[in-house]
Amino acid sequence: MHEARSGLPTLQTIALTGAAMLAFAGNSLLCRLALQQRGIDPASFASIRLISGAIALAVIVRFRSERSSPRHADWRAAAMLFAYVAFFSFAYLTLPAGTGALILFGAVQLTMLGGGLRSGEMFGSVAWLGLALAVAGLVYLVSPGVAAPAPLGAALMATAGVAWGVYSLRGRAVADPLAATAGNFARAAPLALVVSLLFVANAHANAAGVGLAIASGALTSGIGYVIWYAALGKLSAMRAATVQLSVPLIAAFGGVAFLSEAITARLAAASAAILGGIAMVLFSRSQRQRP
Repeated sequence: MHEARSGLPTLQTIALTGAAMLAFAGNSLLCRLALQQRGIDPASFASIRLISGAIALAVIVRFRSERSSPRHADWRAAAMLFAYVAFFSFAYLTLPAGTGALILFGAVQLTMLGGGLRSGEMFGSVAWLGLALAVAGLVYLVSPGVAAPAPLGAALMATAGVAWGVYSLRGRAVADPLAATAGNFARAAPLALVVSLLFVANAHANAAGVGLAIASGALTSGIGYVIWYAALGKLSAMRAATVQLSVPLIAAFGGVAFLSEAITARLAAASAAILGGIAMVLFSRSQRQRP
């Protein structure tokens, strides 16, 4: 297995990886499109996304050839998944798709890098330089100015990124990630319904908004994770982390094509700093552990 992952990816692996990255970027585009057109409120979008994702994943797990053994319910992971989806949805009330995806994945990677440091991974000077560059780019992106994103939206998306990063760290040692994700979606859905009840006064939805939420849950989340897990089996950890850096750029160009959003000079400069800095860390960090 190690030898297979260390070699060049096959065309099938490249295709699966590309499809997964498109799905992850699609989550940003679908949510932003639904909220921009006022087709649905963010709380309802989050609830429908988690419910439809839970149903899609449950069906896939039920009919796949491999059978998973019963496992302990991880409510902390489910809470982190819920926090990610909820904060993600409310953040896109004010953030463009590309900016939101950049803040999200910047926060995700920084959280996971912080988790690596806490667990004892040793970073070299190049990695520390890259980490400083990424943090500086994120600070520049959200700093006050004409082209700065809405502060509340940026804070909500950064919180969503931290939650997703913690969720990813908790799932690294899971033996059956697909079954675990299906279970976490099922446990997170009721939490989202509680939020929907709290914001019931602002609830609204039309057919288009509901359809976009279902697509985000069942397709770009549920099916997207299935595709990603299929690709992960053929990717090294370094490649898997690196390819995710493409998601904010895909979302930014998707926002230009489908949502009439603009790529500002601030977004371009921050993208170069954040993605370049994280890439430096990923390619240079050591796998050694402190004694």
